[in-house]
Amino acid sequence: MAGVLALAGCGGDDGGGSGDGPGGMSVPKIDKLVAIGAGEGTVNVIAWAGYVEDGSTDPKVDWVTGFEKETGCQVNTKVAGTSDEMVALMKTGEYDVVSASGDASLRLIYGGDVAPVNTDLIANYKDVFEGLKNKQWNSVDGAAYGVPHGRGANLLMYRTDTVKPAPTSWSAVFDPASPYQGKITAYDSPIYIADAALYLMKTKPDLGIKNPYALDDAQFKAATDLLTEQNKLIGEYWSDYTKEVQAFKSGDSVLGTTWQVIANLAKADKAPVEAVLPSEGATGWSDTWMVSAKAKHPNCGYLWMNHIISPKANAGVAEWFGEAPANKLSCAQTADRNHCATFHAEDEAYFDQIWYWTTPLAQCVDGRTDVTCKDYAAWTQAWTTIKG
Repeated sequence: MAGVLALAGCGGDDGGGSGDGPGGMSVPKIDKLVAIGAGEGTVNVIAWAGYVEDGSTDPKVDWVTGFEKETGCQVNTKVAGTSDEMVALMKTGEYDVVSASGDASLRLIYGGDVAPVNTDLIANYKDVFEGLKNKQWNSVDGAAYGVPHGRGANLLMYRTDTVKPAPTSWSAVFDPASPYQGKITAYDSPIYIADAALYLMKTKPDLGIKNPYALDDAQFKAATDLLTEQNKLIGEYWSDYTKEVQAFKSGDSVLGTTWQVIANLAKADKAPVEAVLPSEGATGWSDTWMVSAKAKHPNCGYLWMNHIISPKANAGVAEWFGEAPANKLSCAQTADRNHCATFHAEDEAYFDQIWYWTTPLAQCVDGRTDVTCKDYAAWTQAWTTIKG
């Protein structure tokens, strides 16, 4: 999530990606670690805000200090604001691990910036929900390129005192005759094009969209045309979740995309809001801890990846950030015993309706080989045009 989270692939997809990436490139051959040696004393981390807490934000929120004492690996964290920033930073070779979202992970894999991960060396990997392993955004041809961190859905939030009847479909944010013009909000990222594609996939089957991240020319034009029309309804696009909370609290926004954590915070601030998973399903995110192909501290990198998905640490991150944990044992470790129920952590039927963020590639990620799909660069260019 840009701004605090990030994230990728399709619900229910259980395989790795194609061996060909952007422009038909193959994945660079990079060896994975075969054994973990002594820690090098340091691990340089790129992460979303809230993912690497050492007590400096809140003395009660700290899953770094214990790790440093136990392993001798000093954690140096660079907080990134966008996926593009993460990709650029990883290309410098100065960082060991990154909490990549799905709109960055395949770029890192095909760019040769991250190495495949030897999951046999990560003891806690066995307890990660199967629904997050070897997916389109974190593996290629069955090779794991990271360790799942958590997951969440992009929901539809509305003010209950204004938006009536209660919306059940994404049509509420795309209706050109909406009575809420100027007070609709949407996520500010090129990956939001997938939200329009998902809606069209369900409402205009003649377009033949099978995966909202695999759009040929005609499908892409339909999605971007829809978003260009929607732009007339948008009051503001959001990327900072704290600003969206305030917008719904003040009434500047009354309807639009959100995350469960935003809905929770808005309710805690007494805003009259509800968040729903619309009938068409939704896009969503699952971030992945990935190790640099040029890691100077690979042993500490692996130790960190194992630690951050350990039951207690993963529970801490999930609660602090507001997401479903990746480790199934974490649900017993959360301070709020209802946390996993709130975030549907153990509800695979719920997540089967979610199309996780996946980097769009020219080699269509839906498996088509007779057409070329629009890659992330094209999505980025189109998004700039849509916003005007």
